[in-house]
Amino acid sequence: MGTDMLSRCNQADSPVDRFISVVAWNISTLRPPIFGFAPYNPILGETHHVSRANLNVLLEQISHHPPVSALHATDEKQKIQLIWCQQCVPKFNGIAVVNEVIGKRQLKLLSRGETYEMNSPNLLIRILPTPGVDWDGDVRIRCPENGLEAELHYGHKSFLGLRGSHRSVKGKFLETSTKRTLFEFNGNWDRTVTMKDNTSGKLTVIYNAEEVYSGLKTPTVNDLQGVRSTESAAVWSELSEALMRHDWEKANETKNAVEEKQRELLRERESKGETWVPQHFTLTRNKDGVWDCLPIHQWVPPAPIIVPLS
Repeated sequence: MGTDMLSRCNQADSPVDRFISVVAWNISTLRPPIFGFAPYNPILGETHHVSRANLNVLLEQISHHPPVSALHATDEKQKIQLIWCQQCVPKFNGIAVVNEVIGKRQLKLLSRGETYEMNSPNLLIRILPTPGVDWDGDVRIRCPENGLEAELHYGHKSFLGLRGSHRSVKGKFLETSTKRTLFEFNGNWDRTVTMKDNTSGKLTVIYNAEEVYSGLKTPTVNDLQGVRSTESAAVWSELSEALMRHDWEKANETKNAVEEKQRELLRERESKGETWVPQHFTLTRNKDGVWDCLPIHQWVPPAPIIVPLS
């Protein structure tokens, strides 16, 4: 089965070792995106509730214009909590669409009293010279409680493929107060990433993508009655079935029906002067237009959809 990178973050005794585990877990959250036709445009209030072992995850689409999604994930046994709120802002630069991911990601190790704050790399959709999708940009991870931070840079090959390294990640781990670099990271996030100890020069592999990806199972429905009507798999079930049959006409018809229903609900709310309110999060928006969210409940309950361990 795939390696549980998240649980490792809470298991080490020293703050430095916990931070290294957080860096490795952060790298593991990236997956090679698939380039192609993706007709799923999340609707307002759409949810995804899934569990794997003790980790329960709940996502909700909390805004449609602009598109903003929120995530709350908890492992009550390990006392781990994840809270993400993010919005994609696309920008076209002539050869690619750069989707800047704006928003806050937090990983809380509750039993340690530590909160790790981080951002996301950008999603790069290349159009020329060869279509493809990649992650790009700078990520900063910091923990105010232990005074440590990491800086990671995700790179890709240049326009003509003459410079850069495919799916590379480089970075450093430093003390916030002194800016002294303790470790350096180097590798490829879809293969392996090594860490160099700046004091001893020792190299250690902190991330191996094959170990993380191998043995991952397809989610299964464990409790059909417990699946919400807002669940992504339910909202888009007819569209997914049509796509698997290569029935493009039916797929287009189904997609239009879902979107027209959303427009109808919007008109109904506007006629009544009502404002849509998320079911699982409270929202705020600062003067710069950046969204933030707080989960309504402390712990996410077990989901009707599970990812088997083996």
